[in-house]
Amino acid sequence: MTSLEKTLTEFRDANSLKSKGQLAVMLHITRLAAENGLPLELESLLTGKEGEKKAGQVKGLGKGRVQTILKEHGITRVLAEECGRTSRGSVRNAATYAEFLNALHSEGRVDLFTIEKWWIARVQEYFSSKPFTLKFDSSKSLRSIVSDLLAQAMKRQKDNPGTTYAGTVLQHLVGAKLDLILPEEKRSAHYGANVADTPTTRAGDFVLDDVVIHVTTAPTESLLRKCKANIEAGLRPVVVTIAESRAGIESIAKGFEIEGRIDVIEAEQFIATNVLEWSKFNGAQQRDEIERLIHAYNNIISLCETDPSLHITI
Repeated sequence: MTSLEKTLTEFRDANSLKSKGQLAVMLHITRLAAENGLPLELESLLTGKEGEKKAGQVKGLGKGRVQTILKEHGITRVLAEECGRTSRGSVRNAATYAEFLNALHSEGRVDLFTIEKWWIARVQEYFSSKPFTLKFDSSKSLRSIVSDLLAQAMKRQKDNPGTTYAGTVLQHLVGAKLDLILPEEKRSAHYGANVADTPTTRAGDFVLDDVVIHVTTAPTESLLRKCKANIEAGLRPVVVTIAESRAGIESIAKGFEIEGRIDVIEAEQFIATNVLEWSKFNGAQQRDEIERLIHAYNNIISLCETDPSLHITI
């Protein structure tokens, strides 16, 4: 490892720059430095001003920009659909990285060609990163097995601020379950977890006749507004969430005067119950049914998401 590579590694680790949005920012700013020269003026990197009510954005950052850079290095896979352009974390990371490059420049140590190749290698590592692991233990309850899996996603999300691993895993686990219990003609379409409901004209994550299923890991007023809109439209909302969030959602529902009109179901039980039924309560068959669920989940991930680390192995 060269001195420059060591410095880059230390910078990445010190700032926990490993998620897809963060890597997109690093590639964009590195290329910007190559195009405009160093030192970079921090104010020129952002739209808006610090302290304004409307958060600033990383100027020029977007899917097209990042994919163009990746393509030059022979990579055609999509790194990030949104790239975190409007994320506060992205704005902060862009400024921090620009200061880092400026410091290297003042020391006469900057080599932008080498630096870009180094970040490209990190993108390749990201694409080949390890998936989640479901540990099937026949001595444990199915509910706890599902809970352990979601806990892995929560930990990865905590380690990579600004990401939504837990919500993404939960949404697609629910989608996999629905695919397995419904006939093909009644199945709901699948979308990437970061695709908003409004642009797709969806009333929720899954729409089945007059039932709308919302999948979430955290209680928010925005979610309950959607549920109230569902009710006003003659639909029946169902919220699937983790155990820790159930009470919060029911509390907010009272504020919107829709308590008793929505079903709030714990995700762990929502999934475990079906596995028990599919196996006809035969413990020896439960692993087979878990494998069937995870296979359906992985198919959805391959279809809808760009992050291979979202896959699950058993």
